Amino acid sequence: MNGGDDVVVASEEPLQPLEWKFSQVFGERAAGEEVQEVDIISAIEFDKSGNHLATGDRGGRVVLFERTDSKDHGSRRDLESTDYSSSRHPEFRYKTEFQSHEPEFDYLKSLEIEEKINKIKWCQTANGSVFLLSTNDKTIKFWKVQEKKVKKISDMNIDPSKAIGNGSSSSNSNSSKPHLANGGSSDKSYNYPSNDFSFPPGGLPSLRLPSVVVSHETSLLARCRRVYAHAHDYHINSISNNSDGETFISADDLRINLWNLEISNQSFNIVDVKPTNMEDLTEVITSAEFHPTHCNTLAYSSSKGSIRLIDLRQSALCDSHAKLFEEQEAPGSRSFFTEIIASISDIKFAKEGRYILSRDYMTLKLWDINMDSGPVSTFRVHEYLRPKLCDLYENDSIFDKFECCLSGDGSRVSTGSYSNLFRVFGCAPGSTEATTLEASKNPTRRQVPTPSRPSRSLGNSLTRVVRRGAENTGVDANGNSFDFTTKLLHLAWHPSENSIACAAANSLYMYYA
Repeated sequence: MNGGDDVVVASEEPLQPLEWKFSQVFGERAAGEEVQEVDIISAIEFDKSGNHLATGDRGGRVVLFERTDSKDHGSRRDLESTDYSSSRHPEFRYKTEFQSHEPEFDYLKSLEIEEKINKIKWCQTANGSVFLLSTNDKTIKFWKVQEKKVKKISDMNIDPSKAIGNGSSSSNSNSSKPHLANGGSSDKSYNYPSNDFSFPPGGLPSLRLPSVVVSHETSLLARCRRVYAHAHDYHINSISNNSDGETFISADDLRINLWNLEISNQSFNIVDVKPTNMEDLTEVITSAEFHPTHCNTLAYSSSKGSIRLIDLRQSALCDSHAKLFEEQEAPGSRSFFTEIIASISDIKFAKEGRYILSRDYMTLKLWDINMDSGPVSTFRVHEYLRPKLCDLYENDSIFDKFECCLSGDGSRVSTGSYSNLFRVFGCAPGSTEATTLEASKNPTRRQVPTPSRPSRSLGNSLTRVVRRGAENTGVDANGNSFDFTTKLLHLAWHPSENSIACAAANSLYMYYA
């Protein structure tokens, strides 16, 4: 169950803080432009290669972007003569979009099922086609996106410039009457050639009828291959692909189901936390993810702030966990809001599977799966909001679910915040990196100074560190108050480069370092 060693603990010298720069924006809105609810981005995901990026929105659409800078580099000689590595960064272009989900109505429960995309996961590519899973609250769909060659109708062997006639002229093209292929009108006689048409000497040896030919042009076609439905009574909050390439899990508030990609009418319930009496319910599942390399291991988080690691080899129904990760609360610190802010909204495995990153309302925590006594590092994201918890409870902001992500080498972590801000922390030993960036064309506009952060040794090769982010008072460096209506919930880190894609309402911003 031990993953490979990550850079998180392997690095000897502290890494220098990254200098983040604006790269691209898609769907940028003009000043004062009202954002439509259906256009707000609700999911972001890079594929494993980093050459494709997918977003989902509240209108049920999935938009695909394709990397362009890695394709058109030219010849090898050009590459060797050009030092582009220092200036090049990931650049993407719009590829295609399709309607993944439509609004539905559950007549048995008298319940509206909205079309909002909750999660997107890329699957293994095959034969030049890309595959992905998308889900709303109830239904998961498996999509295939491929390039199809455009078919066209070939020309006849009569010169079209001379065959305008057949009893009509080209000026009739604006008429509401239907016309035939060579300019003829269906309500006129076309048995006689017009005055401006003449047969070639010797006549036409043969008449070639139009035929369908395949052109060199291509168009992208998205096709739904399978629909995995009717398996969840509660809203789906997570889907995750298995490293075996054949199965995936889907999780709702009380259950986790295991699916085979090829079988859409059957799933296996592997975790069920629903009590016999619903009044005894004390916690729900908030997020679940497969281990990146071990097909038998997965982790899921709960609303009580705990993470459970389960081994599918132990039993068919994995109600008993293999390991439990939770942080003991300090005595005397309990309040009405303790359980609410402890609820984990997202978990992510590091690339090698040794570490798990979790996000609760106040902090980011990094866990070592070999050490269940507590988190290796804690990054304080929303400490300045602690005095405002009562107000945040009143306007429901305290229930916002922020996502988190790790860099490909595991040396940095990131998560979103309010006022369209997001934070990047260094998690290597000795690192003091804590950068605040804004989702705009000038990401460092609201840069906040970072105080020093104490650490204490645990007496072994690992260090538990309390990372203190900018402990500001709800006012940024420019004196602007934080806006709790603009929140950056969704972001993703490129799997192999220091590049982050994040969503601010209906706009997709991309940054690189």
